Amino acid sequence: MDSLYSNDRGSNDSQEEQYEMRSDRAVTTDSSPFFNSSHYPESIGATALSIALIGPDEERRSAAVRAMAGTGGNDVREFSSYPASLDEVLKMLERHYDIVMMDLDSDPEHALELVENICANGSVTVMMYSEKAESDLLVRCMRAGAREFLNIPFDSNLVAEALVRAAARRPMVKVTKKAAGRLLTFIGAKGGSGVTTIACNFAVALAQDPNQKTLLIDLDLPLGDAALNLGITAEYSTINALQSTSRLDASFLSQLLVKHSSGVSVLAAPGKFIPYEASDEAIDRLFEVARQDFDNVVVDWGSRVDFSGTSVLKQATTIYLVTQAGIPELRNSNRLISQFFTGSGPRLEIVINRFEPRSLGVAEEHITKALTRPAQWKIPNDYPAVRKMQVNATPLALADSPISRLIKQMARAATGQSETTQTKKKGFSLFG
Repeated sequence: MDSLYSNDRGSNDSQEEQYEMRSDRAVTTDSSPFFNSSHYPESIGATALSIALIGPDEERRSAAVRAMAGTGGNDVREFSSYPASLDEVLKMLERHYDIVMMDLDSDPEHALELVENICANGSVTVMMYSEKAESDLLVRCMRAGAREFLNIPFDSNLVAEALVRAAARRPMVKVTKKAAGRLLTFIGAKGGSGVTTIACNFAVALAQDPNQKTLLIDLDLPLGDAALNLGITAEYSTINALQSTSRLDASFLSQLLVKHSSGVSVLAAPGKFIPYEASDEAIDRLFEVARQDFDNVVVDWGSRVDFSGTSVLKQATTIYLVTQAGIPELRNSNRLISQFFTGSGPRLEIVINRFEPRSLGVAEEHITKALTRPAQWKIPNDYPAVRKMQVNATPLALADSPISRLIKQMARAATGQSETTQTKKKGFSLFG
């Protein structure tokens, strides 16, 4: 085997989750389909490595096992099929393998996609093995995140060298992984419903808690105006993050953000019109990285409806559907709810914006019927206050008004803070 390159990306070596060393064990195998293995070592010695060997081709997989047999008491688990989904990838990483060694030749495209997912979700060292050595294939493996490319037939000395490099990368201390932050997504039933105004002020209200970090992401591409609402100018945008998922981590993301005077960090939409269609995978990666570093991730989704392929419907803590009491908005709300929110999924809360009970053209019982459920929040109509915010770029949540009081109440509810809890605190008010 030739070790054609060692791709040691420093940005992944500082991952938050690190693993304990394990006690010594001999090479073992489990050739069952993926994740059907019932045994996993609790501990392996400090010189040993835990290795997941993934290869549908039994002959190549067996050759890899033989090549590693003379490298010490490493624990090798064989898997005779590729993981079928990202969920299975995450399940694999929960086992805290030090190395994932994967057959490239059985299904190159799927294998490379898996490598990207593995490298994006953990600090494990990925090694690819192949009977081919084309330069373009090596480059693709490197870009996907693999750190070793091993040629067949295997050379036991070069295998040993690759394992030594992997052992050197392995962190020595296990730390508790921080729980993922809340994902709070605002979606409009129709353009002009006021999604951005509410999302911006909601994020500002959350940011008043000094013990929690809040990020506002403007995903209303390509014409989002969260930055304009807050009176900030951003050098970088959401598109920069979505185009750089292979290197996107907490450190890189922090360089793209602008900090508002209220304390909320903002990942803005681009200041110029840039046609761009983000992939579901890129959006998911952005959410994952953001939630690792922030307690609250507020997303202005605008009135787009192309979220069904992303993790929003599965992973969002709460989705806020912003609508109004007009016929077009209620009709769209009904269609969205019927399509996406009839079964299990994230908590849906309906926000009726610009609510004026005395001037409604539709009776409240008909509104509830159209929405299939009562609205949790009714934002009063206060055009002068909103207009002042837009002109002066001063968030409503920083002043006292009927709108700001209700938005602060929404923020308290999102973080599990009740009105009673607030009044009992002495000398400190979470949201002012």
